[in-house]
Amino acid sequence: MKNPLLNSGEAVLCGRPSLSGFSSSGAHRGTPLPYCRKGGMIASPFDKGRLERIFLNCLLTDSKGASVLFLVIAMLLMVTMGYVFSYLIPMKQKSAIFPIHSSQAFFIAQSGVEYAIRYAADQGWTTPASLLGLNALGVNRRNLGKGTFAINYDSANNTLSSVGEIPNAGKRKIIVSSFTNFLAKGLILDAGSPPPCWTTLNKTVRFYVKNVSSSNITLNAFFATWTQTGSTRLRNIFMDGTQRYSGNYLNGDPIENFNGGNQTITPSQVMQIGIGWQQARVTGDIIITFYDLPGERYIFNLGSGLPNC
Repeated sequence: MKNPLLNSGEAVLCGRPSLSGFSSSGAHRGTPLPYCRKGGMIASPFDKGRLERIFLNCLLTDSKGASVLFLVIAMLLMVTMGYVFSYLIPMKQKSAIFPIHSSQAFFIAQSGVEYAIRYAADQGWTTPASLLGLNALGVNRRNLGKGTFAINYDSANNTLSSVGEIPNAGKRKIIVSSFTNFLAKGLILDAGSPPPCWTTLNKTVRFYVKNVSSSNITLNAFFATWTQTGSTRLRNIFMDGTQRYSGNYLNGDPIENFNGGNQTITPSQVMQIGIGWQQARVTGDIIITFYDLPGERYIFNLGSGLPNC
């Protein structure tokens, strides 16, 4: 036998008309809400857990209530996602600067390696003992753009380390093993001698070369280009006071052999070379290339605007 009071409570909660003798709440006048009770008898309306299940069952059964619930959940998800993205995007923009600084520091460190190779070659440093000069103050550090590199040569292990740094941003380090293998071999302009100059204005040029290899170099041919006004010919080449070429070589002619004998330069030897033209019409951009017996070439760009000796 059903309890009329319970039926009335169920009717009020679920929104259907009450049984005879009990009127429904005024809040539900008009079109009644759909009947949402499951099963037979229900517990007392004062049972909290039962009331919550009845309310949820009514809400889910009502299509309008379910739509509102899902809409609220979707809006909460969208707001949450919007907040997360609004937090992550500025963080991503701020963190992007770190790999940029890292790359800059790496390339600055690489520039330090190239600087060390060129500086050692210009000084004629080819042995571990002489390469310790790279660690001298004023030589081992250079500013480059917004960064700085510092180099250090370890003679015991024959390694060069170069550290590139962006101040207050980051550092990168490059280590070159067997450093002497990367140095210039053969002939170079000797940095310890006077620079290329005119002994006779625009007609005879003098410069010094040094053998930085560990073996003899025997030169037997040359190739030359220069800038000139009008036309002139290269007439002679002197090496260590001995004439090795005499002729009429035009600007950019094919490679020509020496006709005054080959010239041998021993390891660490510095040799004076003089080149003379027929007329004083050479204005600059002088490039002389010498060839040895195996066919290796040694290019000397004497430049333009040379001073008088």
